[in-house]
Amino acid sequence: MDRRSFLSLSFQDVLTEPGYGESASLSASGLTPYSGQWTDKEVKHLLRRTQFGAPKAEIAYFRSLGCSASVDTLLERINHPAYTPPAPPVNHYYNDAQDPLVGPEQPWPGTADTEGPGNISIRRREGLKAWWVGLMINQPRSLREKMTLFWYNHFVIEMRVVSQSTFCYNYLQMLRANALGNFKTLSREVTISAAMLNYLNGDSSTASAPNENYARELQELFTIGKDANGQSLYTEDDVVAAARVLTGWTNDLVNGVSANGYLSVFDPARHDTGSKTFSSFYSNRVITGRAGASGAQEVDDLLDMIFARNDVALFICRKLYRFFVYYKIDATTETNVIQPLAAILRQNNYDISAALSTLFKSEHFFDMLSQGCVIKPPIDFVVGLCRDFNANLPATATVPSKYAFWSSIVDQAGRMQQDIGDPPSVAGWPMYYQAPMFHEMWINTDTLPRRNKVSDEMAGNAQTTGGLGVNIDVVGYTATMNNPSDPVALIDEVLRLHYFFDASPSVINYLLNILLSGQSQTYYWSDAWDNYMNDPTNPTYYGTVKSRLQTFYRYIMDLSEYQLS
Repeated sequence: MDRRSFLSLSFQDVLTEPGYGESASLSASGLTPYSGQWTDKEVKHLLRRTQFGAPKAEIAYFRSLGCSASVDTLLERINHPAYTPPAPPVNHYYNDAQDPLVGPEQPWPGTADTEGPGNISIRRREGLKAWWVGLMINQPRSLREKMTLFWYNHFVIEMRVVSQSTFCYNYLQMLRANALGNFKTLSREVTISAAMLNYLNGDSSTASAPNENYARELQELFTIGKDANGQSLYTEDDVVAAARVLTGWTNDLVNGVSANGYLSVFDPARHDTGSKTFSSFYSNRVITGRAGASGAQEVDDLLDMIFARNDVALFICRKLYRFFVYYKIDATTETNVIQPLAAILRQNNYDISAALSTLFKSEHFFDMLSQGCVIKPPIDFVVGLCRDFNANLPATATVPSKYAFWSSIVDQAGRMQQDIGDPPSVAGWPMYYQAPMFHEMWINTDTLPRRNKVSDEMAGNAQTTGGLGVNIDVVGYTATMNNPSDPVALIDEVLRLHYFFDASPSVINYLLNILLSGQSQTYYWSDAWDNYMNDPTNPTYYGTVKSRLQTFYRYIMDLSEYQLS
């Protein structure tokens, strides 16, 4: 059967597998600590959901720790030094654009954007996205990078809309620093951040003309949410009152230049000092107006009022569940997982790690119905592909080369509907919230061929990053397997590393046919591999195994099973 024809059939087959489609939402399991087997399968599931990809060496490392210690490591509770912010992005664009403020390979955050030759503002934003992807590819054994993406999709800004590149950089750093911390604290940081103020027009809000954009999204998208019928739980008067509370927060830009590191400031002259009365939904709470610098404290009163509602913990736990476990939440899951998880979050004063620890150590998370049931988002697919197959630039690569490689990943994911840094709206990427399809929207007649093209190029000889030639070393990767000279053992190990489901006999036979080059005896591969290992500099021996392995891995990555996490 033609490979592409098999792909279309296979994808439909996978969607109807017992472990897919009617997946985790039908499981009656709950938050009881997981006590089952700790094999490569469970480790792979944990890593694919909490990191980008699951490299073979990482699977072995976390398997040696056991379940509880693995989760604690990912949450940086053990086996981690204190958090240190990563080095900032630098001027990588010096070969294409002259920057009057920042020299080659020097950090640009904290300096004004300019619209000089080469559109430096645009190049900086491109570089910021590339830098972010570089952190994903080179992430430590931590949940922090995946949580940074989660929070960015929750507290959305669009980089193309925000006026200053440093606003965007500071925002990402703020999300990353607080990624594993306190949800309420993070909500406050977001509320007064220069990037969010600029994105939703809060920096132009005044006592005489309060802007309601952020006041609405704070309640609807960030904390309270809507009821089961899609109706707002708060009132329009609550939006108006919250907007009045938030007046005064702005930035200090003068001709695009900031005197305080492009952070927000509170201007008492712009603040509404009157008292603000809220609806019965908030128990008719009155936030007493304050004058002068103390007006800045009203934002804390607002968040105290909002976070006193049980709806907040339920809302964020549902979002965490859909991001890390499965998109469908039925009545059983709501009762057995969401409600007790929300209670844990409230009991721990909104410490997000407490809730995540319970979730990731639970029998529900490791239920077989929760595994292999989510389509990889584009950024997970592309970054995970690089990490799984050790496709990366050498440490000696130049700064422009590194950024070009990382930018190519940004571009690839963007073509598959996930433009990192620029979700389509303040609600984030629809695949994380849009019923009834949710993540199934990642795959369509346009994006699936694009995925295949990326993996085909990475496993082939195509120059995937503007001539840099970053590809999977298919021969070197195969050499890391336990018994690469045995084609049957090689197929079994590779499929177990990259698939959740057992491959069909037809897939295994097709892969065996590739390695045997159409012959019937296994020694056609064993001899070819042994010849190469005995004389690795022989171009004929190397070329023989490389060409077969390129076809082998392309086929594995093109099938629908590889698209699942």
